[in-house]
Amino acid sequence: MKKTGKRYASLLKSFNPKDTYGYKEAVAIVKKNATAKFDESFEFAISLGVDPRKADQLVRGTVALPHGTGKSVRVLVMCKSPKDKDALAAGADYAGLEEYVEKIKGGWTDIDVIIATPDVMGEVGKLGRVLGPRGLMPNPKSGTVTFDVATAVKEVKGGKIEYRVDKHGNVHAAVGKCSFTTQQLEENALALYQSVVRAKPQSAKGKYIKSINFTSTMGPGVKVSESSLPTV
Repeated sequence: MKKTGKRYASLLKSFNPKDTYGYKEAVAIVKKNATAKFDESFEFAISLGVDPRKADQLVRGTVALPHGTGKSVRVLVMCKSPKDKDALAAGADYAGLEEYVEKIKGGWTDIDVIIATPDVMGEVGKLGRVLGPRGLMPNPKSGTVTFDVATAVKEVKGGKIEYRVDKHGNVHAAVGKCSFTTQQLEENALALYQSVVRAKPQSAKGKYIKSINFTSTMGPGVKVSESSLPTV
């Protein structure tokens, strides 16, 4: 039987884990229970009624969180000159091509997002074995394959995140830090929820949203009522 620590057990007494709460109340509960010695991430998990094994039921997309993620995002732009200068001017941490191709081949992945211009995807594609499993491969659907590298960098740095359903039918993402105000967390969570709703595959049958949970990095999950979240 799994044991829980005293802190976690105490947090479970602050609400009823079996109950379902409106999203605003759930945000307040999670924020109040984020008592770890560091600034915990605010996590949003949605269980979907889709079959991820079917290509036409994959759910993925991007969303610009109104208040960002609260996390410093390290961005590499893989491109040829002079696009590298545009990328660095826009706030990219690294920019270039040959140097970073060799570094990644050697196992370097000390980055959070890779943006690439279409003309270098032939080279970037060869790094799939390294980048793919880490979720770092640039993709046109997520806006990370583009010639407009300056805009892409600013969006990512400003709080744009990518989400994708996992093999169990869940979408999970951090939508801020628990030090954010309750209103900021509410608005970020709502932005992700509405984006996932809009991304519903036409081939998905039955109930699309099966369950929603909010939690913090070290705290217990809180069940959220779907009806409390406006879709528009």
